[in-house]
Amino acid sequence: MKQQIVYIIGVCTVCLLVSCSTTRHLPEDETLYTGIRRIEYVNDSALLRSEAARSEVEAALAYPPNNAVFGSSSIRFPIPFGLWVYNAFVEKQKGIGKWIFNTFAAEPVYLSLVNPDVRSKVAANLLHDYGFFQGKVTHEIVPQRNPRKAKVAYRVEPGPLYMLDSVEYRRFPFVADTLIRFAWGDRLLRTPSPFSVVELEKERTRLATLFRNNGYYYYRNNYITFRADTIQRPGKVWLQIQPENGLPPQVNRQWYIGDMTVNLRKNNSYRLTDSLQIRHLLIAYSGKKPPLRPGVLFHNFRFRHGQLYSQELQRLSQENMARMGIFSSVDFRFVPRDTTALCDTLDLVVSATFDKPLDVELEMNATSKSNDQIGPGLSLGLSKKNVFRGGETFSVKLDASYEWQTGSAATGKSSAVNSWELGLSTSLTYPRLMFPGLNTRRFRFPAQTEFKLYANQLNRAGYFRLLSFGGNATYTFQPTPTSRHIFTPFRLTFNMLQSHTAKFDSIMEQNRALAISFRDQYIPAMSYTYTFDDASITSRRHHTWWSTTITSAGNLTSLASALGGHPFDKRDKSLFGNPFAQFLKLTTELRNLFKVGARSHVATRLMGGIVFPYGNSQYAPYSEQFYIGGANSIRAFTARTIGPGSYRPEQNVYAYLDETGDIKLEANVEFRFPLLGNLYGATFLDAGNVWLLRSQDDRPGGQLTLRDFWNDLAVGTGVGVRYDLEFLVLRLDLGVALHLPYETGKSGYYNIPRFKDGLGLHLAVGYPF
Repeated sequence: MKQQIVYIIGVCTVCLLVSCSTTRHLPEDETLYTGIRRIEYVNDSALLRSEAARSEVEAALAYPPNNAVFGSSSIRFPIPFGLWVYNAFVEKQKGIGKWIFNTFAAEPVYLSLVNPDVRSKVAANLLHDYGFFQGKVTHEIVPQRNPRKAKVAYRVEPGPLYMLDSVEYRRFPFVADTLIRFAWGDRLLRTPSPFSVVELEKERTRLATLFRNNGYYYYRNNYITFRADTIQRPGKVWLQIQPENGLPPQVNRQWYIGDMTVNLRKNNSYRLTDSLQIRHLLIAYSGKKPPLRPGVLFHNFRFRHGQLYSQELQRLSQENMARMGIFSSVDFRFVPRDTTALCDTLDLVVSATFDKPLDVELEMNATSKSNDQIGPGLSLGLSKKNVFRGGETFSVKLDASYEWQTGSAATGKSSAVNSWELGLSTSLTYPRLMFPGLNTRRFRFPAQTEFKLYANQLNRAGYFRLLSFGGNATYTFQPTPTSRHIFTPFRLTFNMLQSHTAKFDSIMEQNRALAISFRDQYIPAMSYTYTFDDASITSRRHHTWWSTTITSAGNLTSLASALGGHPFDKRDKSLFGNPFAQFLKLTTELRNLFKVGARSHVATRLMGGIVFPYGNSQYAPYSEQFYIGGANSIRAFTARTIGPGSYRPEQNVYAYLDETGDIKLEANVEFRFPLLGNLYGATFLDAGNVWLLRSQDDRPGGQLTLRDFWNDLAVGTGVGVRYDLEFLVLRLDLGVALHLPYETGKSGYYNIPRFKDGLGLHLAVGYPF
């Protein structure tokens, strides 16, 4: 092994000695391409206003040379190591030399491969597509000190930008022309606006979609053509939009929905042995009864007999069927009822193949904690689809884990299994709203109802045994593409400390937050969440996401208690012999994503929350309090290591449990930019903290006051990288603390005692916001 390392070092030394010869093995008629000079623009004031045109032109001219910096076409690393290896080992046919060549060599990028002449023509065509009809792109080969190397210098002369002067829709049939006039405000080609082939194609798609949503089943984009006149007025375009000549008769005919047939199969080879006719719907199946109730099909189909065909209704029907999650494939076919010239009826045939009725998920993991606890974990989930022949899904999940002590922190020696956790949860999910008066209502977008029950047993040997159980009912519906509502009218949680040790009691006496979190109590709550998200509107350059949640706990229970003769604001009221929590909680979060350039973005987030305990509760349950820090918060600090306010707990293993509050404010800004391919970089600034509503003697400085607000904000900055795998994003962030809200012994705003103490490294999945 040592000899191989010495050999590789020697090889690298040889490469350095021959580094001046990166072109030694180039073919006779080839030149090494070393990138492009900065693109020269001539009279590009109009092109500057057309960011899309400029970006596409630059993309057409770009081509990275060898040892390019993050894929740049003009910036290179100064040491062309890959080319050195190529020239030193290109003739090696076997042995370690061949391995070094295959592993480290970089194939030279030839000028002929780049083909600047073709790239110039492509860029010029792109200028024409965006209305720069007199645009020209030329190039010059720029020799380097080594005559076997060359750069390319491009010169872009966009010329004047032609504008639309007149737009006319001609020769469309009467009904189609009426539809165009009815949707006149939606047209994309207006005067005066720049001529653009991209916009022409968008308008053609809009018109074809408009027609197909109003019965013209056979209409296609390429049935619409354009005629442009650029001669009558210099710099102006007279545009005519009209249908192609000689279209088949069925294209200009509106079609109506006739009979509907649904074939339900367990697999593709499954024989259909029976059928059920309900009005104009025929359900074919095998067995004693249809595997899907007819009412469910009517609920998910947007088509009705005798109505005009609509592409949008077809899309919604297909999405509804797919969203049920019980089919592996769904195929819609529209078939003319007959071949006569007057036929205007389409019969619908749907072929649906059921997915496997059972899903099994198994997850295994191993955990190692800072308190010397290690152990395996197991999660087993079982789901049954289409339980009641209505697309329902019944799920059961079992979670189990155990840990043992590997160090001597607790007992002075290793111990046997001393901690375990066992949890069981069940849920029943309906693909619609199961509520009187709403269960038959059809929503254009997803709607779902979930009922859930769970129980969890936690044992920590030498400390306590805790039983938690509860359940909830949740309704989710989306009336528009951008708005979603989640309503939980019922959520009940109960925590019961079954047993505890003297050692555990001593910890409770020292830490009130822990004592509050472990007391026996019910948390009967209801909540409502509204979310606005315009990410689905791709035409918008900037996007906004806003979510607000209101939670009320114990109020209905207190009202029932008041009806029984107890005052509404009386403390120590109980439910089934145990106290219950009473509070109001409000959280809100606003995110914005601003596009800067072609692939760069500025992301911002502003969030806040407040929980107000009253009546039966002096303090909010520990699980409902706020904390800050971590991979998705202020990244210079780990979770639960800041706050409340300027309070700093005594440093012990349980200190982080005390750093929660009733109020939370946080602000973040992050600049995201491309580095190389799917690798992106980021730089960020985070600030925020949590505070107490009321002053507490054992947590001095924790209450929110205007006088100390700015000094109480923890601030951090940092850099990070993100690797986009399309289906998920891997993220690595390095946070750098700038300001701590408590006294550190160092004066000034930057009060971090040592730089290395203010660093936080986070590896996570997905963007932080």
